[in-house]
Amino acid sequence: MLLTDRNTSGTKFTLLGFSDYPELQVPLFLVFLAIYSVTMLGNIGLIVIIKINPKLHTPMYFFLSQLSFVDFCYSSIIAPKMLVNLVVKDRTISFLGCVVQFFFFCTFVVTESFLLAVMAYDRFVAICNPLLYTVAMSQKLCVLLVVGSYAWGVACSLVLTCSALKLCFHGFNTINHFFCEFSSLLSLSCSDTYINQWLLFFLATFNEVSTLLIILTSYAFIVVTILKMRSVSGRRKAFSTCASHLTAITIFHSTILFLYCVPNSKNSRHTVKVASVFYTVVIPMLNPLIYSLRNKDVKDTVTEILDTKVFSY
Repeated sequence: MLLTDRNTSGTKFTLLGFSDYPELQVPLFLVFLAIYSVTMLGNIGLIVIIKINPKLHTPMYFFLSQLSFVDFCYSSIIAPKMLVNLVVKDRTISFLGCVVQFFFFCTFVVTESFLLAVMAYDRFVAICNPLLYTVAMSQKLCVLLVVGSYAWGVACSLVLTCSALKLCFHGFNTINHFFCEFSSLLSLSCSDTYINQWLLFFLATFNEVSTLLIILTSYAFIVVTILKMRSVSGRRKAFSTCASHLTAITIFHSTILFLYCVPNSKNSRHTVKVASVFYTVVIPMLNPLIYSLRNKDVKDTVTEILDTKVFSY
């Protein structure tokens, strides 16, 4: 047993990434570097804007700042290593490095999924029970919902990571991906992975079904409430407060569902990579842009900051 653990801990993996297209390494590096730079600036900027404007100290923006933090974190776990692998020949990563990368990635992705569900519930209370909104969405409840999302993300990640630590590998292994995806590790292991696959399927299905159920239920009540409104301007205002969130939900969950629907075959690996790039790198960049461009309060704050900077000079 000690020999197996020692061998496993010394296992090295090669992340193939996009090495199939050597002529595209530099263009892809520049594109991903630009995307990651926008991701960092967008998410950190949105957190700062929410922090400095007292008008944005509401439950909705509190959840939005947490979403931006999570986007920044899980993009930072994947993008730097992917960028380095595009310009170096040595694309190896240790077993421990692989496990650590997966642990944090899984934690933040699961947390984001539940944060989006929490934000749907927040919109439900705001639109369906506006008079009770400040009471129902108290500061204590908001903190509990966010802490609960993080705690569940860590719990799911710990379960899968601990199961991965028991896997055995022989020799030098090649991962046909740009990060340490759990299913890729399972396919390379010489251990019996039945329990690992079952855990992955159960947790992924539970997380996806439960969050989508919360989101769909919340928006079903929201739609009914909006349709009952007599004022056209009232309907437009109610819908505008949900539009950004609906856009973010649609992009995130449709990509996750698409990935799970793609057959696990050699012919589909390139499709899986492209879809994975979308939800690990592109979506964290899109979320702050979606909320900034469609949100009057955020745009007004940005305008005030820019005006202050201009006049200060």
